[in-house]
Amino acid sequence: MQFHPNELFLVYDPQSNVGKQTRAIAHDICNHINEVDVTHEKLSPTYWKEILNMARVHPDELLDHAHPDYKLMVSTNMYTMDGWLELMVHDSHLVMYPIVIFNGNAVVCHTPTDIMKIKPKLSTKVLPHLKDSH
Repeated sequence: MQFHPNELFLVYDPQSNVGKQTRAIAHDICNHINEVDVTHEKLSPTYWKEILNMARVHPDELLDHAHPDYKLMVSTNMYTMDGWLELMVHDSHLVMYPIVIFNGNAVVCHTPTDIMKIKPKLSTKVLPHLKDSH
């Protein structure tokens, strides 16, 4: 997938609390957001690999270790990178943390406010409490 430099990509589970809150903050700080719902959109291994490389994380860092499927499929197995990528493609419901991609950079949002780490120039909107009152 092509990442447009002026568009924020939000790869997340819209049903998770962290996902909902991260999405709300994203809409407060950027006008152009491309939301990718990992529970309904099947991302290719190449797409996942690109995201992981940009965020500089191992696939296991994105997964919900408390999920029963994780315990069944992951905790007892050793995976190559191809295996991790296939797991993320076919079991994307295990992806716990939203990933924000903007201007060639990616951040894993362990908390919703982690989105602010992406880049200072991300803000294209002026938040209401920061507007000049003159």
